[in-house]
Amino acid sequence: MPPRSTRALAVLTAVVLTSGVAACSSGPDGHDARGATPRPTLAAPARDAVTVIAQDDAAERSVRVSRAFFRSAPGAVVAPADSADAVRSAASAATRAHVPALLVGAGEAGSAAVAAELERLGATWYVAEGDVTVSTHAERRTTAVVSRAADRGRASRPATVVVADRTADAAGVATARAAGAQVVAMPSGVSDPAASGAVVSALHDGEDGAAVLLGRSFAQLPDPSWVVRAARTGYRIGDGGQRPFDGHRYVALYGAPATPVLGVLGEQDPAASVQRARDLAGQYRDLSDVPVTPAFEVIATVAAGDAGADGDYSTELPVSRLEPYVDVAHDAGMPTIIDLQPGRTDFLTQAKRYESLLSRPDVWLALDPEWRLGPDQVPLRQIGSVSADEVNRTSAWLADLVERKGLPPKALVLHQFRLSMITDRSAIESHPQLDVLVHVDGQGSQPDKQATWKALHVGAASSWHWGWKDFIDEDTPMLTPAQTMSEVEPTPSLVTYQ
Repeated sequence: MPPRSTRALAVLTAVVLTSGVAACSSGPDGHDARGATPRPTLAAPARDAVTVIAQDDAAERSVRVSRAFFRSAPGAVVAPADSADAVRSAASAATRAHVPALLVGAGEAGSAAVAAELERLGATWYVAEGDVTVSTHAERRTTAVVSRAADRGRASRPATVVVADRTADAAGVATARAAGAQVVAMPSGVSDPAASGAVVSALHDGEDGAAVLLGRSFAQLPDPSWVVRAARTGYRIGDGGQRPFDGHRYVALYGAPATPVLGVLGEQDPAASVQRARDLAGQYRDLSDVPVTPAFEVIATVAAGDAGADGDYSTELPVSRLEPYVDVAHDAGMPTIIDLQPGRTDFLTQAKRYESLLSRPDVWLALDPEWRLGPDQVPLRQIGSVSADEVNRTSAWLADLVERKGLPPKALVLHQFRLSMITDRSAIESHPQLDVLVHVDGQGSQPDKQATWKALHVGAASSWHWGWKDFIDEDTPMLTPAQTMSEVEPTPSLVTYQ
C-alpha cells in the first residue's frame, strides 16, 4: 500500500481534474457519489452589470462579494476581520480551494452574517483561520477542500473587479479570483477609476463581462455606471487615464482654420499644425512633472464685426471646416478643444451645432465670455460677459451628452481675464463628467498678466484647473516655456499659444 501522503496526493489530483456534470448529489460529508467535492456554481450577472460594493465594514463587503459571485459553494474559509494575518491566510486558502473568503465582524451580528451566507451558499463545511467561531450547521474543518472548477455560466466573459485597496479587501479579492474574475487595483492615492490608465485598460479588455467596484472609497463615486461605460471605450490620454487634467498637461495651438490673424493654428495646414504643436509640447516635457500632450484649440464660432444674416455678430463655421483639424489631431493622439465666440446668441445654442464633434471622445468645449455680447453690444467695442446660469445650462447639456453616449470625461474650458466676464462665478455647478478649467487669456505685460492670474484665483473652486495663454506678438515679453513653468503659480494644466 502506498504511503498516506502519496494516497492523499492522488485523491487531491483526482478531485482537481474531475469534470463532467455541473451539479452532483452530495452525501452528508459534502462529497458526491464519486467522492469528489461538489462543484460551486457562480452568479451570472448581465454583461453590462455594474456592482458597487462600498460598505464601511470590510466584513460586510466580504459577504457581499460572495453574494455577487457565488450562487452556491461546498464550503468557505472564514477569518476574524480584525486579524490581518488570519485574513491573509484565509484569502490564500479560499483562492486555492475555489470557495469564498468571509470575514467575521465584531459581536454576534458578525458571526450571524457569515452563518447566513454559509446557509445561502449551501455550504457543508467551513475552515476557520485565526480565533473565530461561527454558529452554523456546516462542519468546521481544519483544511479547505479543493473543489472542482466552478460551473461558470459566464466563463467566456469573466467579470472585472476594480479594488480600491487590495489589503483592506483581501478577502473580497480572494473570492473574486476563486470565481475566475479578473482583478485590477487602483493606484495609491487615486479614487477615480477614470484617472487610472491600468483600470481603464482592464475594464476595456473585460468589456464582455460584468464589472464590480470594490472598496469604501467608491461610495463617493457619483455615477459608477457611466464611469465603467466610458472606460470600456478604451480611450486613454497618452499612457494615462481618461480624466483630462489628472496627471496630464497640455500645450495647444489656438486659432481658426486658415485664418492666421486669429492665431497660430491658422498659419499652416492641419498636418503642419500637428507637427508645430508637437514641437511646442516637446519644449515642456523636461520641465513638467506629468506627461505633456500637444493639443488644438479651434475657434468654431468667430465673433464678427457685422451682424450677419442671423444678426448675432458671430460666424459659425460648418462642421466640415473643422473636421480636418479634429481628424488629424485624433490620429496624432491629441485632444481638440472647440472654442465658441457667440456674439449676441448664447453658448448652449452654439454648442448644440457641434454635437457631432463633441460626441467624439477627444473633443472638448471652451466658452469665451469676452465675445458673449448683450443685445446692444458689438465685438471689440465692449468686453462681453456670461452669467453662471448660462454656463450651468451649457455644462449640464454637455455632461448629459457625455453620460448618454458613454463618453470619457471632457474638459470644459472657461476663458476669463476679468472677474466681470463671468457673473456670480461661485454659482457654477460641477458635474462628474466634466473637468472645469479657467483659462486666463489676457495679453500684455507680464506684471499685468500675473496680477490678473492671482486675482482670478481668489474665491475660485478648489476643483478647478487653470490655463495660461502666451501671445506671440502681443505679450511684452512672451514667457519662455521655462519661465511659464517656473513663474506661473500654480503651474498651469493648459498652456495655449496665439
